Amino acid sequence: MPPVARPSVVVTGASTGIGRATAERLRDLGWLVYGSVRRPGEAPDGTTELVFDVTEGEAITRAAATVDELDALVDNAGIAIAAPLEFLPPGELTRQLDVNVVGQLRVLQAFLPKLRRSRGRIVLMGSIGGRSALPFLGAYAMSKFALEAMADSLRLELAPFGVHVAILEPGTIATAIWTKPQRAVDDFPPDAAQLYGERVEKFRRLAASRASNAVPAAEVAKAVEHALTAAKPKTRYVVGPDAKRRAAVQRLPDRWRDSLLSRFLFGS
Repeated sequence: MPPVARPSVVVTGASTGIGRATAERLRDLGWLVYGSVRRPGEAPDGTTELVFDVTEGEAITRAAATVDELDALVDNAGIAIAAPLEFLPPGELTRQLDVNVVGQLRVLQAFLPKLRRSRGRIVLMGSIGGRSALPFLGAYAMSKFALEAMADSLRLELAPFGVHVAILEPGTIATAIWTKPQRAVDDFPPDAAQLYGERVEKFRRLAASRASNAVPAAEVAKAVEHALTAAKPKTRYVVGPDAKRRAAVQRLPDRWRDSLLSRFLFGS
């Protein structure tokens, strides 16, 4: 842990999934945890609740003003939007990027002065999708690719102040982000079902069949703990066996990669 009596951390998106598992793990390790949620009463027991949406700058600023000292930030809040890119409404892409990228930067900017004073640590919640984009998840992958760039830039910008930056790259994780309702292909223009319907359904069936093998969110929380407490933390953490496989596949030549993924995802 940082060399203070009781280290403090802000965890965004603490109501469910990885954010909640992380907040609870750090709480149990003795951290003072500020759990950021969008609705009052959703933060884990034993944490100090901060209520804001990462798309609302003024609310973030007000929340940051209530935190005196801070040793770490886990920028975790995010959403996933699935659709063929041809039929993805630009407004939905804007929403995806605003939450997953711009929102993370809003939070970071609000809390960074405190982290600079403590020479603290920052964890960005990326995804293996930030290295390896899959079909129909292009919007989500764009946001996670952007976080990879954010992490690379931040590491160099903040190094002179002693602030360490890490990014996590989980694979399939047992979390509600993938069970929240998505628009069906039938909700898009008629051409969408004709052009993409069969492949989208194959993709969904495969994803559902693999959900039972998803890595528990607690495993990601362990990686977060290492990033915040290790004497020599990593800059990137690949979490989960499927994430490691996808990282290896991504190193193949593009056409080999595309052929392999096409056979795996669609049987063709």
